[in-house]
Amino acid sequence: MKTNKIISIIGFVAIYFMVASCKAPAITQVADTKVLPSMYVKSKDTTNAADMNWKDFFNDKNLISLIDTALHNNQDALITLQEIEIAKNNFKIKSSLLLPRVNAGGGLGLEKVGLYTSQGAGDASADITPGNKVPDNLTNINLGFQASWEADIWGKLQNTKKAAWSKYLSTVEGRNLVITNLVAEVADTYYELIAYDNQLDLIRQNIALQQKQLEIVKVQKQAAVVTELAVKQFEAQLLNAQAVEFDLLQKITEAENKINFLLGRYPQTIQREFSALNIPLPKQINTGIPAQLLKNRPDIKQAEFELEAAKFDVKAAQLEFYPSLSMNSGIGLQAFKSNYILKTPQSLAYSLVGDLTGPIINRTAIMAQFKTANALQIEALYNYQKSIINGFIEVSNELSNVSNLQKMYQFKSQESETLNKAIYIASDLFKSARANYLEVLMNQKDALVTKLELIEAKKRQFNAMIHIYKALGGGWK
Repeated sequence: MKTNKIISIIGFVAIYFMVASCKAPAITQVADTKVLPSMYVKSKDTTNAADMNWKDFFNDKNLISLIDTALHNNQDALITLQEIEIAKNNFKIKSSLLLPRVNAGGGLGLEKVGLYTSQGAGDASADITPGNKVPDNLTNINLGFQASWEADIWGKLQNTKKAAWSKYLSTVEGRNLVITNLVAEVADTYYELIAYDNQLDLIRQNIALQQKQLEIVKVQKQAAVVTELAVKQFEAQLLNAQAVEFDLLQKITEAENKINFLLGRYPQTIQREFSALNIPLPKQINTGIPAQLLKNRPDIKQAEFELEAAKFDVKAAQLEFYPSLSMNSGIGLQAFKSNYILKTPQSLAYSLVGDLTGPIINRTAIMAQFKTANALQIEALYNYQKSIINGFIEVSNELSNVSNLQKMYQFKSQESETLNKAIYIASDLFKSARANYLEVLMNQKDALVTKLELIEAKKRQFNAMIHIYKALGGGWK
């Protein structure tokens, strides 16, 4: 008879498992990869600048010192360390769920039951020890261990553990991404600051020249060679240059403070060399092949780990539809007096209970959680694919930028040389009265603007090199 009951229970459980597994929704299958082009340009050289340490990529000792300080003190970089620590601890929590939870403890209690109850009537007619009736006020002393454990029969806890690990790896890549951006931003602002220094020096040289010219024009006006209008025109040009000087001083202050902010410190002077813009630029930068973006760019790797985590999460959500098996047990010593607590086996107490539970009424909520996890998985896939496309486009844009800036700088250099010659010609013609003062002023103004643009173009060339290094995934190694 008992055997038939056991077989009936096992059969019921088996049927329940099959029904539950049949009703579990299917996970949307997604493809992980996005096919990348085989090359950026007509070269399959696998040498990649992203493999260089940032200290080897930059050759300015002042810039290297600034970046090093930023990596140690920048608040965003420090925040990412805490995010990594949080993710690491979350992984430890998820891992511990696979192990039994064991607690040790003890208790002391007092119980008085009514006489006119089944327990009270039984206690009144029973001896707790030979010749001693059960007392009305019954003390209960216990010492022992309790354990609980959920058997991961379907792998739900394993999937949550794997999801937590992927999220941890994602935070590591998130920190690498912050470092990459930080290195590039400090370097960008550093060369912007030096460009302002060079422009300020140029403006001050121009102001000194214009002051001399203004004095000459004033003398010529007294000699009736030119009119008061010429004096005012030269004076206005001088005032314009002086206004530009103070605008550049403000930009220098803001650039210095931006670097100080990135370095996590209060405003102070930034150490730099005025001649840093004269350092020769590399003739080319090795880009390697597009497939290397998958392992070099932190944003792509971060999106990949987030996709992996989402996949494990959706598997765990699917397994919520399956029954769960949990075990609860306890073992210890129990007695009504302390002098009996160590008398075994009389004081020995233990229990073992197994629970098999599965969702019946709350399937709607579990289904909603599953659909959410499934949608997050698809969203993570699109983010991963978007990061790959974005990485390739950024490299492509910067390669084009480097090439076009080199050509632009060459033409700007020629334009500056031509205008410098035009200034001397205009000045000589003006002295011999074969050109008017307006031609001199226009040539000087055009030459100044071109020289300022030439410095700006040189700065943009440095920025382009920094940006392509960042786009390839360099800066965090």
